[in-house]
Amino acid sequence: MERHLATVWEHVADAIPGETALVQGAVRRTWAEFDDRAARFAGALSEAGLRPGSKVAQYLYNSPEYLEAYYGGLKVRAIPVNVNYRYLDDELLYLLENSEAEALVFHASLGERVARVREKAKGVRLWLEVDDASAAGSSYEDALAVATPAPRIERDPNDITMTYTGGTTGMPKGVMGRIHGSIDTFLVAVPPVLGRAPLTEPEQIVDTARELAEAGQQYVSMPACPLMHGTGLGIGALPAITFGGKIVLLAGRGLDVDELWSTVEAEGVNAVTVVGDAFARPMLRGLDEGPARDLSSMRLILSAGAMFSEDIKQRLLDHMPSVAIVDYIAATEGAMGVSISTKDRPAPTGRFRPNPGVKVLTDAGDEVVPGSDDIGMVAISGTDPAGYFKDEEKTGRLIREVGGVRYVIPGDYAKVDADGSILLLGRGSQCINTGGEKVFPEEVEEVLKLHPAVEDALVFGLPDERFGQRVAAVVSIAPGQSVADPADVIEGVREKLSSYKLPRDVVVVAVVPRAPNGKADYAGARSLFEASITSAPRK
Repeated sequence: MERHLATVWEHVADAIPGETALVQGAVRRTWAEFDDRAARFAGALSEAGLRPGSKVAQYLYNSPEYLEAYYGGLKVRAIPVNVNYRYLDDELLYLLENSEAEALVFHASLGERVARVREKAKGVRLWLEVDDASAAGSSYEDALAVATPAPRIERDPNDITMTYTGGTTGMPKGVMGRIHGSIDTFLVAVPPVLGRAPLTEPEQIVDTARELAEAGQQYVSMPACPLMHGTGLGIGALPAITFGGKIVLLAGRGLDVDELWSTVEAEGVNAVTVVGDAFARPMLRGLDEGPARDLSSMRLILSAGAMFSEDIKQRLLDHMPSVAIVDYIAATEGAMGVSISTKDRPAPTGRFRPNPGVKVLTDAGDEVVPGSDDIGMVAISGTDPAGYFKDEEKTGRLIREVGGVRYVIPGDYAKVDADGSILLLGRGSQCINTGGEKVFPEEVEEVLKLHPAVEDALVFGLPDERFGQRVAAVVSIAPGQSVADPADVIEGVREKLSSYKLPRDVVVVAVVPRAPNGKADYAGARSLFEASITSAPRK
């Protein structure tokens, strides 16, 4: 059996056809239905002229269709491409063009944005709309109804996967990997979660899925965060699917903690995947203030992408003392390590045990000595990175060979404790992480400066209890212009930025601080912000 996700999933579907694969609200699909619908989607791609290597963009909220389209794309060796559903017209068009997408699957509620870019996205040949309210009558369902299911084929384990993420330039970049890497990781990492020893061959995955189903122990996973993020798909969905699990998706678009905990009870969820404090704080509040819950099915809370505070972890574990909280320290390019907290063994925030092959290297390529207090950058090996799509410069800069070993170096600064654990210090760039979303100051600054009253602007992140960071800005006013309220600046650019990129706090200063050479002085900007008694109200 090839080390390929689509191949393994087909065999799992054959082994447990009657088991539930996907759940969202009233929608329930068995493994047989999941496989059939994915095969029909794959057939629609082939009939539209897509071939191995073609890109299939997914501009979707969490839904069964997201996973069907992902699976269907892999079946014909196409490359699924995640599209942030918060993207507005220009961002959507950029990603479609940059990824060279030939198909777009999108929710009807996003259709107006799609309509505005459709004529410009010349490379897209297949547009499939998913009805938000029901499956009936959508072009996606129409396509599945008439498509001939794609036949099963041999596949190459070196097929490319691609996940779009922000980069130091501020524009999303496609991080490329090889599909066998997912299988290799799941063989080792998932069985211990299921109370079993690590495996070595894909055939053993299918046997395990069958055994779990026959014993009534199917793994039930709820990605509470968006599937269009690496955390939701790569941690919350793909590992569970690979082992014949049931994926439970929330019906609501926002985080409704009452729905979350009610669904955990109703579906017997074993693992909930979140993005740090932005999810965990409301979840904790729901347990503290809401009704008593039967959470006996819960085994794991999984998190990545944002800070998960030690205090919040421990208070959650007070409600669920038998649960383990696994905090993945990872970038889209690869996993650095994990921090595991249990009721009796709390783990400090920001410290983690590195995965095999993970080191902290100085700029000269030397390994940081444990306990030395030296600072280096986290380097990840063993992930077989394929680089960044259409960005040779970034590939060469962040994927380096050191001592004959190929490393990917995403840009995270760290120290190494005497016991070998790693203390993560943060990204070297000024990237802002707000609720798991990456915001790049340069992009927001340029938009702010389009406001007729704004002369100059600097943007930075501030600590935020719920979202980890929030976007803040200092602006100076152009000669002859005035701003009655800093909030007017936010309102003036609201239509030009996705909501999560909008500054929540703006302070007007006499002169935006810059070095003599014109470079931004972010430390000075923060100092001015903190010293000011005038700030815009949060939005």
